Amino acid sequence: MTNLSIDLEQYILEHIDEEHELLKELNRQTHIKMLQPRMLSGHLQGQILKMLCQMIKPVNVLEIGTFTGYSAISMSLGMNNKDACIDTIELNDENEPFIRSFIEKAEMQQVINLHIGSALDVIPHLDKKYDLVFMDGDKRQYSAYYDLVLDKLNNGGYILADNILWDGKVVQEVPPNDAYTQEILAFNKMVKNDARVEKVILPFRDGIFMIRKK
Repeated sequence: MTNLSIDLEQYILEHIDEEHELLKELNRQTHIKMLQPRMLSGHLQGQILKMLCQMIKPVNVLEIGTFTGYSAISMSLGMNNKDACIDTIELNDENEPFIRSFIEKAEMQQVINLHIGSALDVIPHLDKKYDLVFMDGDKRQYSAYYDLVLDKLNNGGYILADNILWDGKVVQEVPPNDAYTQEILAFNKMVKNDARVEKVILPFRDGIFMIRKK
């Protein structure tokens, strides 16, 4: 999902590093084999995540919503610490063989730990502190995810919450039965009012909330 015009997005893609060959294949196979390939992070967002990891230099990363592994592998390519670890959580067990095959092709088995199940069930059992959390799971659970991960985030650590502009619906009249948009609005308001964090919204693709724990 993107709010850029096709021409402008193409211009951007022509002026950044080329897509990694493995990620290019992952992208292609996702579009061939998956029902909702638009959920893929894609080259531009993947490159941003990679470079953010190079800047932040996280040791432990938590990802909520693996989909087919594009974002997890992108982040792993930006993590040079020998102790680097990404815990990534995917609800859909049917995606597991696909994800694991590309983790193996990337030779990132020692870096990326795939957890299959609900993030609300998995996160309480992850016994570590994180430097970076990428939230891209069920939008109806964003507030619940936030409550779970903030205590597991190191001071100075970051949360990146994806899709928080929700295709522009956040500034439109929202039907009471639209649970997705209602939750995004509630989450955005909660983060805005949380004095424990610094925050900024990046108006990129469908909006990313960049949140830093003080």
